[in-house]
Amino acid sequence: MTFQHLLHGAEVLAQSGDPSVRGLEYDSRRVKPGDMFVAMRGESSDGNKFIDQAIAAGAVAIVTDSATEKPRAGVAWAQVLHGRRALARLSANFYKRPAERLAITGITGTNGKSTTAFLLESILSASNRKSALIGTIEYHVAGKVLPAPHTTPEALDLNRMLNEALGNGATEAVMEVSSHALAQQRVYGIPFDVAVFTNLTRDHLDYHHTMEEYFASKQILSEGCGTDAPRAAVVNTDDEYGQKLVKVSRKRGSQVLTYGLAKADFRPEKLDIAPRGTRFDLVTPDGAVPLFSPLIGRVNVYNIIAAAGAAYTRGCKAEAIARGVEQLSRVPGRFERVDCEQPFTVVVDYAHTDDALRNLTSLAREFVKRAGNNGRVITVFGCGGDRDRAKRPLMGEAAGRGSDFVVLTSDNPRSEDPLAIINDAMVGLQRSGTRYTTEPDRRAAIALAVREAGPGDIVLIAGKGHEKVQITREGPIPFDDVQMAQQILRDAGYSCEAANAAAGKNS
Repeated sequence: MTFQHLLHGAEVLAQSGDPSVRGLEYDSRRVKPGDMFVAMRGESSDGNKFIDQAIAAGAVAIVTDSATEKPRAGVAWAQVLHGRRALARLSANFYKRPAERLAITGITGTNGKSTTAFLLESILSASNRKSALIGTIEYHVAGKVLPAPHTTPEALDLNRMLNEALGNGATEAVMEVSSHALAQQRVYGIPFDVAVFTNLTRDHLDYHHTMEEYFASKQILSEGCGTDAPRAAVVNTDDEYGQKLVKVSRKRGSQVLTYGLAKADFRPEKLDIAPRGTRFDLVTPDGAVPLFSPLIGRVNVYNIIAAAGAAYTRGCKAEAIARGVEQLSRVPGRFERVDCEQPFTVVVDYAHTDDALRNLTSLAREFVKRAGNNGRVITVFGCGGDRDRAKRPLMGEAAGRGSDFVVLTSDNPRSEDPLAIINDAMVGLQRSGTRYTTEPDRRAAIALAVREAGPGDIVLIAGKGHEKVQITREGPIPFDDVQMAQQILRDAGYSCEAANAAAGKNS
């Protein structure tokens, strides 16, 4: 493909040369002979500093968003207005616009995106449709499960995966769309058929600064990012920001379908949440659909309804919606039980905001009550470093008010001192008045909580969920909450292997 062909539709300010281009990269370390290198300014680094490194590696063309960089001899050159928007256009051109040949559902919101995405993927599969999934936990592309370094990848990686999925027969894609990706225009030019909004609670204010700015980023999905607005919007109107988004979507001409626990197009009736699953009749514009899900808790009722609403707008039948919901038994790191035949429950969950911790501890309280015993809620949690400090005491208070005992520990401290982070969260924890202790070593903290637990109790290990590493100032170190909990339970004399074997026989 020629350089000029790739530049079609990009906001080019100046250009020269027209060589044949073999590949496209935005990371100079991956450049190969014959590639084009897109040099763009990022949040923490500037790709323009690596132009000469890319040329030395064999780049035949450079696209830059810098007005100060000068063309290099013997290399094709283009200056563009916006680096990430250019990368999006160039990537789409290179892969022959795969997003335009798929029906894409984008899911945004603070909480519930991953579970909603997994549920929708399961429903599409039950409808005999092949889809790709792009999200926080992992990517599902062409039958492969890939690690997810970002909830929403850069445009080049996204178009590459969509193209691979298309080549493998996919007709649909399900994407979690983060506020960072929307603000940074990583999904520029992606035509979303359906937009789902789950909720908006305090998070990422280290990046967005205010809730208004945070919401403005989320709103981009409903407005269209370099494209028309989505054909349909599925919006949680139990959320105050969802009510605002309904007006935005209608103004943009989208078909709006609302969901919630009452007074919405999609809502539950005869709701029964038990320790073994959730059952309700889903009210839709075309009548009621009986649903059962192994997922439990009020938050998962929202997730199930959101996914069902999105599936409905994609033309999935009631039977397929019911089958897909029932077939999804777990989502990694989302209220994931660790069973080693211990007389108490251990759960790993990604809850990392005060709202998510309130939901998690509320679910745990309901869980032990429905089990018919006087079980306690024991919570292990920490706060992330290099993130919004103001939410730490809020998280501490939320964990304390929902728990009988809290072990305050380290999450991903990043460049910060773990003890300083713990001290920030402790302010709110002390306000709650609950019994607590601090243990900066996360392994020791989990072990302490397990030793504290007795028959009928539930131990919540919150914050990291599906993550496989802990990020410290020394760099990432291997750390998996599920595996760590299993090892601690084994050391305590319980049998994870026997429990897993029994689960396998019953599945």
